[in-house]
Amino acid sequence: MSDVEIAKLSPDDWPVFRDLRLRALTEAPDAFGSRLADWAEAPVAAWRTRLEQVHLNLVARRGDEHVGMASGLLDGDHVELISMWVDPAVRGSGVAAALLGAVVRWAEGLDRSTYLMVRSDNARAVAAYERAGFVDLGVPEGHRGPPENRMVHRRVGR
Repeated sequence: MSDVEIAKLSPDDWPVFRDLRLRALTEAPDAFGSRLADWAEAPVAAWRTRLEQVHLNLVARRGDEHVGMASGLLDGDHVELISMWVDPAVRGSGVAAALLGAVVRWAEGLDRSTYLMVRSDNARAVAAYERAGFVDLGVPEGHRGPPENRMVHRRVGR
């Protein structure tokens, strides 16, 4: 995927993250724990705080256009992949794989496994995660809210 660059965001990159996050919440409102209404009028401080509190924030860029994002949140001995989104215009082109690979490599560098939660009815996302080496463990017992499957990355050599 030589035409896709993955870059890490800092709190100073909040305008880039804001643009992607609002696009994601508009395009796929049911795919995230947050709602567009929660973020549409958020002040700059809220965007900066989000980027400070989440340990890894990545964007995918093609040329001058930002086409995807993913974040990694430290969770004990694991990293939770959150805020994964790819622009519909480039889905199926390897952008998701590049983002997923970057988060998994970061987690492995910290000697942690990577997991995620995905809406059970989001077959396209489940398939993308499986292609990237994630195993579907189903809906965790006691999970509340819309059905979400837990998926864990198979670590090579472990």
